[in-house]
Amino acid sequence: MTRNGGSMTVGEAFDRYFGPGSGLRVEAYDGSTGGDPDGQVVRLRSPEALNYLLTAHRSIGLMRAYLADELVIEGMDEGNPYPVMVNFLTRLQARRPTLRELPDLARFVRETGLHVPELPPQEAPAPWRRLAHGLRHGRARDAEAISHHYDVSNRFYELVLGPSMAYTCAVFPDAEASLEEAQSYKFDLICQKLGLTPGMRLLDVGCGWGGMVRHAVKHYGVTALGVTLSRNQASWGQEMLEREGLTGSAEIRHGDYRDVTERGFDAVSSIGLTEHIGVRNYPAYFTFLRERLRDEGRLLNHCITHPHNRHNGLLRDPFTNRYTFPDGELSGVGHIVSVMEDNGFEVRHEENLREHYARTTGAWGQNLSEHWDECVAEAGLGTARVWGVYLAGSRVNFERNNIQLHQVLGVRTSPEGRSGIPLRPDWDVETAVRD
Repeated sequence: MTRNGGSMTVGEAFDRYFGPGSGLRVEAYDGSTGGDPDGQVVRLRSPEALNYLLTAHRSIGLMRAYLADELVIEGMDEGNPYPVMVNFLTRLQARRPTLRELPDLARFVRETGLHVPELPPQEAPAPWRRLAHGLRHGRARDAEAISHHYDVSNRFYELVLGPSMAYTCAVFPDAEASLEEAQSYKFDLICQKLGLTPGMRLLDVGCGWGGMVRHAVKHYGVTALGVTLSRNQASWGQEMLEREGLTGSAEIRHGDYRDVTERGFDAVSSIGLTEHIGVRNYPAYFTFLRERLRDEGRLLNHCITHPHNRHNGLLRDPFTNRYTFPDGELSGVGHIVSVMEDNGFEVRHEENLREHYARTTGAWGQNLSEHWDECVAEAGLGTARVWGVYLAGSRVNFERNNIQLHQVLGVRTSPEGRSGIPLRPDWDVETAVRD
């Protein structure tokens, strides 16, 4: 139906620009409907919903309207909205209006009283506004970016991540493995690739809550230093070391990895840090890590990547930069390998664990759903909603090869060419869960 002497209703606008097959049914504040009659109901509660949708990139506008309760998706599991995200990310595609349609579209937009609504508190400022906090990937701005994402609530992360408190891609030995089994398997795989044996020294940069540090100390007999910019992570991790009697062999340090002065480590693990340092800083980053190693020492770099090497840097979809990882940047694994090789590492092994991260984010989303009320009480409804969308969207993007997860093993080869790598290395990982 039409209104106001022939102008479009919201339902008509949806049908005109999105067409059939969206899997969604729109019910709008003006009494109109559109979309698939049997689709999932999306309710727009007031003209403010359209203002959110029309004044920002699609993912940002949808998120703003959702957080403001102006856009309601009926029947959606807010902790694990994976089915809805499949629709939004793969089926909801607007077509460009023709020149003849522009006057009708302009009238429709004008009648909404178009303006930029108040932004939700969960949204980080646009990158250019963050200049007040320093240049991108300067020390102060990096610390603020890390705090935005990680200093939410340790209890919130316990509920979402599970007992391992590992906020990085797990490695599933088989399809039936639990998340905890897969996280333990991941740490074993990294320890094996690094060739850890009793008495060695390990540096874990961006150590999170210390899962890798504790695993390596308990099961491989090493001494370990973990470093994180998150104060919450450092305090939680150090408390766990004390509780488990590991403080004589391990330390979780609150600080910037660039402030680590110790050298001569046998191994360095970088698990989920490369995404935060900035692509332009890769050469300095890998040079710094090489300088921390002895000859024949190994580096395992584990990070999210683009599936190509064409557009290195900030993600084109601004959702991640505004809501989850401010200033986060990705590159293709080919670029990472090239920079490692150009800065003193001999690359000896690489593998793509993309499907494993899809499983991991799916398991985290299920945890969030099962503990939804407690997560909301701990972190607030807005933050919990952001996490539901973020985890479900990540799962879809890993499944559809829009992003990947790679482990790259490098070694600081000695001047005589010794790598310390066996002729045919066999990562002999135990599949049983370790205590």
